[in-house]
Amino acid sequence: MIVKERDSKFIIYQVLYIFVITVLALKGADLDLSRVVSKDEAVEMSVRDSLVTIIDSLFAMGLNFDIKVDPRVTETENKELKERIAMLSTRVQDLSKKIREIPPEEKTPEKIKPPVKEQTILQSPISQEQIFIQNTWNTAKNTGGVPTYVYDPKNMNSPIAVIGPGEEKRFDLTDQDEVFIKFGSQQQKIKVEPNRPPDVKIEKVTTKMSGSEIYVRDLQKVTSFTVKITDERIDQLKISYTGPITVTGPVKDAKGNLIYNVSLNLAPNQARFDQWLDKNENLREPDGRYRANFFFTVVDERTRDRVQVGDVFFFTDFSK
Repeated sequence: MIVKERDSKFIIYQVLYIFVITVLALKGADLDLSRVVSKDEAVEMSVRDSLVTIIDSLFAMGLNFDIKVDPRVTETENKELKERIAMLSTRVQDLSKKIREIPPEEKTPEKIKPPVKEQTILQSPISQEQIFIQNTWNTAKNTGGVPTYVYDPKNMNSPIAVIGPGEEKRFDLTDQDEVFIKFGSQQQKIKVEPNRPPDVKIEKVTTKMSGSEIYVRDLQKVTSFTVKITDERIDQLKISYTGPITVTGPVKDAKGNLIYNVSLNLAPNQARFDQWLDKNENLREPDGRYRANFFFTVVDERTRDRVQVGDVFFFTDFSK
């Protein structure tokens, strides 16, 4: 297109150049003439008509100027001017033909850029305080307005769970270290915490074993120990215990921990106590007291974590 513009300008300038040179070569030619001469003193009508034709051609090309002939031009000069105008007219016709042959400039339509859709940044539909745990069930609530998908990073083709707007859903996780939450065109990574082993604590709650004389009959009437079991997923624990004990419970405290009450259950009478002594003479301490052990065993059935904790009853005789 730039080449076409240059060709057109070149032809127009060439026409101007030829015309100006022709006029300037004639004595008395004036580009800024403002007078119209009388009919007797002006150039011949045929010469004037030819000049007008040329000027009209130049006007058609977008050139705007006025040309008048000085009255002082002689008849000889009129003849010479007539010849030059005839030659100039021929050149203008040739140049006009070339201009018409130049194809019009094709305007390349501007590419309309499709409007860019602004990405709406959604607030995470899952609470930032949400904790996911390995090898157990988990729950998540979708507080947003679009469905939320939970993915295992190892399998982004099939979601673990799909949670509708305003819904809460329970789903299982295995050994994932993290999961991806997708909502709309966005996604969020949430860390998955390890499933910690259960915590088992035994606390002595009686003072009857603090004296020098400790009787089995008294210990069997009171709670001597409490056992507290804490875990993120209490419902998937299997709890067992061993030893000469009576266990009541469990009950849940305010935090959801399991509480067991433990009492001694060694012998219902003196005769049974004497039988126990005969079989367990090795359980006598150097200070003359006897001991009886008990154990709580807790197993997470999903993670297979196993915790065992025990304590000891001390006594000196069955009763006073």
